[in-house]
Amino acid sequence: MPNQIWLSQLQKHRAIAVIRAPKIEVGQQMAMAVASGGMQLIEITWNSSQAGELITQLRAELPACTIGTGTLFNVQQLEEAIASGAQFLFTPHVDLAMIQAAQQEDVPIIPGAMTPTEIVTAWSQGASCVKVFPVQAVGGADYIKSLQGPLGQIPLIPTGGVTLENAKEFLQAGAIAVGLSSELFPKKLVTEGNWEAIASGARKLIQQLS
Repeated sequence: MPNQIWLSQLQKHRAIAVIRAPKIEVGQQMAMAVASGGMQLIEITWNSSQAGELITQLRAELPACTIGTGTLFNVQQLEEAIASGAQFLFTPHVDLAMIQAAQQEDVPIIPGAMTPTEIVTAWSQGASCVKVFPVQAVGGADYIKSLQGPLGQIPLIPTGGVTLENAKEFLQAGAIAVGLSSELFPKKLVTEGNWEAIASGARKLIQQLS
C-alpha cells in the first residue's frame, strides 16, 4: 500500500485498534468486535499467538479493514509479516534496515520514537509516520502539541497512554491518528468474552473522534 493511501486512511479513520492476542481465536474475536464498532484500522502485534495466521485470516474475513502488525524487532520478522499480508508495520524503535526493507516492499512503516532526534531520524530515513511511544511518559497530548512547532510536517501517531477519554485531545494537539490497546480491550471484558461491550467502546471512540 503506497504511503499516500496509508496517510489518507489515517486522516479518515483517526484511530488504530492494537490487538495483542493470547490465542488466535481470541484475537479474531477482538478484531471482529472493534470492526463491528466501526473501526477499520487494526494492528495485530507480532508477539500475538500465531500472528501471521491471524493477519492472513483477518485480511479475508474483514475486507473493509486495513490489517497491519506491530512490535516488529528485525528485518526477518518484518518480511514474515509482509508475507502474511500485513498492510502496515509498526516497530517499537528506529531501525534503518527495517525502514529500507519496508520501503522496498512499498509497505508503510511506522517506527517508534520519543525524542525529537529519534523522530526526525526515522522520518528522514523514509518512515511513513512516526509512532510516539510511550506518550504518557513524556507529557501526553502536551508533548505532541509542543512538537508541532519544529516538527509539524511529520505525521505522528501517539500510543501508550491514549484512552477513550483523551484520544480527541491528541488529535487536537496535532497527531494524525492514535493507537489504543488495553483501553479498547479491558482484560476483564476479553476474559469474559464480552465482545458487545468492546464493540460499544469502539463505537464510542469513533463518535468522539468524528
